Amino acid sequence: MKLHELAHPAAVLPAELDGFRIELKPEQERADIVLDRPPFNVVSMLARDQLRIAFEALDADERIRVIVLRGAGEHFSSGGDIKGFLAATPEHVSKLAWNVAAPARCSKPVIAAGRGYCFGVGFELSLACDFRLATETTLYALPEQKLGQIPGSGGSARLQKMVGITRTKDIVMRSRRITGRQAFEWGVATDCVPDVELDRATDALVEELRAFSPIAQRTAKKLLNDTEDSPLSIAIELEGHCYSRLRSSEDFREGVEAFHSKRKPAFVGR
Repeated sequence: MKLHELAHPAAVLPAELDGFRIELKPEQERADIVLDRPPFNVVSMLARDQLRIAFEALDADERIRVIVLRGAGEHFSSGGDIKGFLAATPEHVSKLAWNVAAPARCSKPVIAAGRGYCFGVGFELSLACDFRLATETTLYALPEQKLGQIPGSGGSARLQKMVGITRTKDIVMRSRRITGRQAFEWGVATDCVPDVELDRATDALVEELRAFSPIAQRTAKKLLNDTEDSPLSIAIELEGHCYSRLRSSEDFREGVEAFHSKRKPAFVGR
């Protein structure tokens, strides 16, 4: 049997991307995943599967250092295709959180740049990213209570880790919307900028992240994600092991030599 003969689920998905597009910018070591289903960039059930595969493919692409997730037009995403939930099988629905967690599993830095509506699965996708850039127009919400449901793709769990149970209940149980400014003040958003500055702020963050060692970035992301629920003693132990491993990397040697030579380091990711 050949590899292509195996019945992998990805092999039977439509090749045409459903409601989003991918913009590769190798000269900037950047890829943009753009939610693009006007006017509100609703995320279909199919798109969730395809988005996971897109993140996995970009994670393996050596030309790409940073991934940006954003929405076309005035909104990031108003959420998922509600009718699609009724048609989906229980088994498929049970895998939604795995698909939406793709940005967190990706070893590369992922930025969610969101203006306007960032509701439901749109908010959950943002919460799975490493950095969230908001604007004065951004509204975050998990409105599933209005449908007789709860968030099903990790939204309430991730949010509770960030802001605690009291604020999470306030947002989830009341289907409450919070502004980009409030999200920044609560520690949900990395930054909140004027709407006209969102693209420039995103570009600046991409360039900043590109300047660091790829292997150090990957290590930091995995360490922080893996130790989020660990006791302090375990987290410190794992941090020490990661630190020790990086000491033997080419990038660490280059960083030290560049520091002493008062020049910019040329990291290679090894």
